[in-house]
Amino acid sequence: MHAMQYAFTLPAGYGTGRVRERVARTGHLLDDWPGLGLKAYLLRERGVHGSPVDQYAPFYLWDTVEGMNSFLWEGAFQRPTDDFGRPSVRQWTGLAYEEGDAARSPARWAVRRRRPVPEGVPLAETAARAVRETGRLAGEAGTLLAAAAVDTARWELVHFSLHAHEAPVGAEGDVFEVLHLSAPGRDRLPRGRQW
Repeated sequence: MHAMQYAFTLPAGYGTGRVRERVARTGHLLDDWPGLGLKAYLLRERGVHGSPVDQYAPFYLWDTVEGMNSFLWEGAFQRPTDDFGRPSVRQWTGLAYEEGDAARSPARWAVRRRRPVPEGVPLAETAARAVRETGRLAGEAGTLLAAAAVDTARWELVHFSLHAHEAPVGAEGDVFEVLHLSAPGRDRLPRGRQW
């Protein structure tokens, strides 16, 4: 499993309604993309759940590298790049994935938490903690799924979770509204730890 995300911070006056309309019109285009576990079309708005910005920031879980590369290099990624400019695309290697009790519910909110991998802690211990945290997040009521991944260039952990109701009270991390969920290969994402 591989995680990927890019973000477009919207200029003042752009209006999140334009992003909502765009996703409503084009979100279905990845509903059957080969190699895609899931794509959550995410939006956060200034002042909502503490967000300092209006931002469109899709989050992906890929079950094949070929699917991810096809998306990036064969034209699908060109559409948002043409409209918003070429963003930095963050990629993380999967550590864990779990389904929650609301796995078949519609996704309404997402939480993304990024943290540095701590210095002085054995990497195996850090990875084991990330796996346990993924299980804890997936076990929260109303959670569809939770995933953990790591960027070893920046030594950064990311935890990502989808929720069927408002984001959990006191959720740590950035909270996004889910505008659409494309999940053609979600059932192929390997459960548990990824090694």
